[in-house]
Amino acid sequence: MTPPAHHIAPATTLRLLPWPSPDGKPCYLSTDDNGGYLSRLADDMEAAQLATAADVLGLARKVLDDPASPYTEVRYAGLRLAECLTDALRVAESRGARLPVPETGETTDAEDTEGTKGTEDSGDPGRDPFSAPPASTR
Repeated sequence: MTPPAHHIAPATTLRLLPWPSPDGKPCYLSTDDNGGYLSRLADDMEAAQLATAADVLGLARKVLDDPASPYTEVRYAGLRLAECLTDALRVAESRGARLPVPETGETTDAEDTEGTKGTEDSGDPGRDPFSAPPASTR
């Protein structure tokens, strides 16, 4: 027998936190209050991690753009970039898991390709994938 609806506890969700456990495993917060203290702390930590990543990227670009950069500086930049990418991927996973699930799972072919026209890869492995596509030459 199912208890009346008013006796059913609200569903809690697990939120991936932006820091690992002391042994390097993912940490989760079980909450039904997205505005609670730990949720706000996690939000602040995510914002700090993303801001740090942007700063590190800017500094690393300077080192990587200079062909005369010493090996140790390039290695240091790579290590810091890897740390920031790890944090950013954890933030993306956490935020993605908290997105609402669409009610309809069906899309038409037109919806699948909408907005992707002109975003093909140029095939140039040296081209920055985040820069504007190369101008066509005729």
